Amino acid sequence: MSTVHPSSAVIVIDMINTYDHRDAGLLVPEARKVVPVIAELLVAARARGVLVVYANDNFGQWRSHHGELVDAALTGPHADLVEPILPDDDALFVVKARHSIFYETPLTYLLWELGVRHVVLCGQVTEQCVLYSALDAHIRHLDVTVVSDAVAPIHPELADAAMEMMRRNMGARIVRGQDVTFTRDAGSDHAKSE
Repeated sequence: MSTVHPSSAVIVIDMINTYDHRDAGLLVPEARKVVPVIAELLVAARARGVLVVYANDNFGQWRSHHGELVDAALTGPHADLVEPILPDDDALFVVKARHSIFYETPLTYLLWELGVRHVVLCGQVTEQCVLYSALDAHIRHLDVTVVSDAVAPIHPELADAAMEMMRRNMGARIVRGQDVTFTRDAGSDHAKSE
């Protein structure tokens, strides 16, 4: 059975990253696995005109805007994890301060203004920012899809529990990247997960 969601947006969480933090040694190998899936998801979404939003940490630089964040990530030792999934000119960018993509950001208003009712989450870290963002999306009455092979954990055993919590407690659809398709219908964006 497939579910069709009008007015979808793909949200890329914290993938513009310098990997200059204490958990980087654990996260980088996991990020390396998900980058190709995220890249394919972005190609599919962009080809159908589906909104793509990057929600990203600010690296502790409160004056940072997305151009500075991208430049910092591209000059770091793991630029190869950023290059395939760079924002294009149509992507929107929200700088966040804490774990959730909604906490103290304009994202709630932005999605409401654009008529988005369904978010497709990908990025990192599964058991932290992705989990908290899914919860905040759920309490805002948004439909949530989490692309299981497009989210990177630091601790895989916690990620498994986080995925189950998102599915059971937040009603999130947990799907693999190959099972997400985007269509256009009479001017409305749809994400279909099967």
